[in-house]
Parts: sequence; C-alpha cells; structure tokens
Amino acid sequence: MTATQPYIPRAGDRKAAHDRFRSSKRAELRIWWREIDRVLLVLILVLMAIGTAAVAAASPASARRLSTSAVQLPDLYFYWAHLRWQFLGLITLFGASMLSRENARRLGVVLAAGMLFMLMLVPVLGNEVNGAKRWINLGMSFQPSEFLKPAFAIALAWVLSWRLRDPDLPVMWIVTGLMGLVGMLLMMQPNFGDTLLFAGVWFVLMLLSGVSVQRIGIAAGLGAMLMAATYFLYDNARHRIDDFIGGGTAFDQVDLAQRTLLAGGWTGSGLWLGIRKMNLPEAHTDYIFSVIGEEFGLIVCAIVVILYLALIARVLVRLVDEEDLFTVLAGAGLATQIGGQAFINILVNLQLFPSKGMTLPLVSYGGSSTIAVCLAAGLLLAITRRNPFLSRETPGLRALINVSLPSKPGRQKQEKRA
Repeated sequence: MTATQPYIPRAGDRKAAHDRFRSSKRAELRIWWREIDRVLLVLILVLMAIGTAAVAAASPASARRLSTSAVQLPDLYFYWAHLRWQFLGLITLFGASMLSRENARRLGVVLAAGMLFMLMLVPVLGNEVNGAKRWINLGMSFQPSEFLKPAFAIALAWVLSWRLRDPDLPVMWIVTGLMGLVGMLLMMQPNFGDTLLFAGVWFVLMLLSGVSVQRIGIAAGLGAMLMAATYFLYDNARHRIDDFIGGGTAFDQVDLAQRTLLAGGWTGSGLWLGIRKMNLPEAHTDYIFSVIGEEFGLIVCAIVVILYLALIARVLVRLVDEEDLFTVLAGAGLATQIGGQAFINILVNLQLFPSKGMTLPLVSYGGSSTIAVCLAAGLLLAITRRNPFLSRETPGLRALINVSLPSKPGRQKQEKRA
C-alpha cells in the first residue's frame, strides 16, 4: 500500500478558488441590488446629503458658541467631524441592508437585549451631560437608548409575531411589560422625549398586531394617567410644558428656534449668511431645522418634510402586500421610529411642541447617534427586501387594516357566498 500524499494546493487551484469567491460576492451584490428598495434607499441618501449641507451651515454657530479662551474651534469643526461619522454611518447602513430578514431579526433581538442591559447600567455608570445621565463610556461615549430604538421595534415585532404560532400566548402583556421597563429606565435619566417615542412605536405595533380596541383603549388610558403623573412629579417636563403653554420669552430655545426658522423667508439668506443662528443653542443638532429655514429657506424646509413623508409612505406601500407578520410589524415600527423622531423635532422647531432635546434623524450632526440612525435605516432596507419575481398571494398590511374596519352588510353577503 502506498502512503497517502498530502494535498498541496497549486497556484492554479488558489486562483480558481479566488475567482469563485469573487463571483459569489458579485452574485450576492446583484441579488442585493435586485431585492433592495432603491426608491427608499434614494430617499435616505438624499436626506443625508441635505444633512451634510445643513451641518456645514450650522457648524460656525456651534463652534463659536462652544469655543473658549483656551480652545478656539474652527468654524467647520462639526462639519468635518460629521463627514467622518457619516462615512462610518454609510458603512453601517449598507452592511445592515445586506442582511437577510432572518439575520436582521436576530441582530435586532440580540441588540435589544444588550442595549437594555446597558440602559440598566446608565444610572450607575453613566456620565451626566446638561443635567441628564444618558451617556455611558466604554472606550467611546454613546447613548444606549439611541441603539435601542431600532432594536426595540424589531424585538417587539418578533414577540408580537408569536401570536401566529399560539394565539393564547400573552404577547400583549410581554410587550407592554418591556415598554414599561424601558420607560422607567429612560425616566430615571431623565429622558422624557425618547420615552414618548418608544411609547409611540409600541402603540403603533399594538394597533397593527390585531389587539382588540378595548385593550388598546385601556392601555392608552393608563398611558394618559402616567403622562399626567409625569407632569406633577417630573420638574423638567412640567417646566417645559408650562413654558410651551405660556408662550415663553424671547430667550427661550424654542422661541429662538422659531425666529431663526422664519428669518430667511421663502428662499433663505444663503449659505453662511444667517445671523440669528449664531444665538441658537445646539444649532447643529436639536435645532438644525431652524438653521435650514434661515439659510436655505422655507421651501427647502417643506422639501425636507415631504421627504420624510415620502419615506414613511414608501415603507407602507412596500408592506401592503407583504405576507409575513413580523416583516409588516418590524417595517412599520422602524418607519414609526424614524418618522416620529423627525416630526417631533420639526414640531419643536415650529414651536408646536415642547422642547425635547431630540435630533433630526439622518440630518442632524451626531456621533454614535448618526451610526444608530443609519443602522435603523439599514435594518429597514433589509426587512423590506423583496424578490421581484415572487408573487404575493396574501394582502399583508391591507389585511391588518381591514380587520379593524367594520364590514358592510353587502360585503358580508359576498363573503358568505364565496
């Protein structure tokens, strides 16, 4: 018997394996490009491009405001930093968008568990900034609540989809308990604005999951009682609501934001020609919409609002004929999270909502928050991926909407005949 000779790969074999690897990667990219919602991707990239120009306009105001006698920040300090964070955000966005739905679900659930644990550590190990303890430092400072936002929507959608396996599972109480835990941890920071946003995502998913209207009404009533208790027990929220109702003064942030927003008229004063933005706190983050109004005009502000509306509408259109309950709920939850945060920020700038310290997603300057929003957008693209050659036999979101609507007598007769 002859001894078996060890296999030694030849140069030609290595080249063939390398070629097969490259061809498989090209095939994966072709599949991704075929299945991705390119309209939704364009809307996201356009908002990010507007954000780049807006941060360039707001950077001088924030840089001069934060400069001291010892340290002078250059006017475009936040602009160049924003470009670096956007680059990392784009890598995160495209990387997440290439995940399959199953892997996107797994990532969301694992991330939700990890960020919920980090949120529990914030009151103990967190760093206090501007009177709120929301940040935690693990080599890099970040807000666990920012990364919990997309993960929370996916985790709740996953739990609510269990109803298809066993209708008797108490999924409503599970997701309500998760919402209560997250709300309690956020209010300990305190972070009233994000608590409202998480509650909005929870409420939308409960509506779409087919929970009875009576149970939703009970939950909404409890939520209203908690809101009333917050007003009397939470001093920061009470002061902001009182200032909002009372109209405030010319030196309030919200009033300054509205004055800055309207200062440019319909067409704006032009890039770096705005004056009122120089007195505006957090011009590059919370009040960047006002800077857009002063330097680029109310017409551009209207375009930004239309883009957010188009993003939400595009997701809903994509989900109308979707057959998987988890996909419908996760996509709707992520769209609610991005759109809800955007419109809260816009309403604050319009002096139609109390100040919440919430950024404009995909537009405002941010470090870890930019990566978190891009992760949410990437997961939304991954979840809404669809093979264009597969036909849909179930009505998807349309069925969930029709369940909540009363059937007409004529329609009931037609259904019986069928």
